[in-house]
Amino acid sequence: MSSLDVVTVGSAVVDHIYSLSNLPEPDGGAFAREHTTDVGGVAANVAAGLAAFGAETGVISRVGTDAAAEIEADLRARDIDCTRMQIGSEESSYTLILRGPDGERMIIAGGQSVPSLRLDDRDIEYASDANVVFTSAYAPDEAVSRLVSARERGEISTLVFDLAGPLSELEGRGTKPETIDRLLSVVDLFVVGDVAARSYFDGDAEDVIATLTERGVSRAALTQGSDGALLLDGDTVHEVPAFDVDVNDTTGAGDTFTAGLIQTWLLDDYSAPDAGRFAAATAALNCTAMGARGNLPTEADVRALLKKQ
Repeated sequence: MSSLDVVTVGSAVVDHIYSLSNLPEPDGGAFAREHTTDVGGVAANVAAGLAAFGAETGVISRVGTDAAAEIEADLRARDIDCTRMQIGSEESSYTLILRGPDGERMIIAGGQSVPSLRLDDRDIEYASDANVVFTSAYAPDEAVSRLVSARERGEISTLVFDLAGPLSELEGRGTKPETIDRLLSVVDLFVVGDVAARSYFDGDAEDVIATLTERGVSRAALTQGSDGALLLDGDTVHEVPAFDVDVNDTTGAGDTFTAGLIQTWLLDDYSAPDAGRFAAATAALNCTAMGARGNLPTEADVRALLKKQ
């Protein structure tokens, strides 16, 4: 097959979404008003967001036999290549998304298929043929380390990394701090949210930007929820405001923001401010519906919102 625009590496899971009467306090309880399931996971979400823009994408992940058919059917329906998906005998990874009445949420991960993901030489060759390779800290350290080594050798031309969670959440299943340290010297786009940034960088937004600059990271995004995002482009920091929409569910907003950035900043060579606005509009539109991929917009959808605001 011809080379892909983007290969994403990491989690493809089943999301169990519970709409609750309230988010319970410790030792408290809640009533589940609604329960739905969908395919999610950072790697799957980013690939799906890019596919909605028309990018040719592929996913490398590991799923259990109990969920393989559901996950692969969803990805193939979105024209995402699944030829490097692995199927194991362990329980497929999943998330429990607990959503309160005001949109606040808690996310709990389980299952062993994603932590069991390992990359072989054929996986690296498959990823190396793509224009961009994306992975996140939810991918196991062994897999991320192999991608970093491939980037160091120049086999991967463009590597994007999302520090998707705080270090305490990653311990024993995700990327190790020392691998993140090593990755900073070769990463082409580094994405991090507020909570994860405080955990790894131990400082505020200015400290994060200063550290990334010192480490030679030329492109980075610090997402700040409803406060928008900061983009680092060389020595320049651009503020990207969030869009004003009727928010239904913020699950997956960071993943769709990343998909928008990859599409415009890396594949289409937009300027940082224009790429940031496109990514913010992408995330905003997805937040208007339930689920991590409830309303993945097309490029035309994003441009329509950009014209309005």
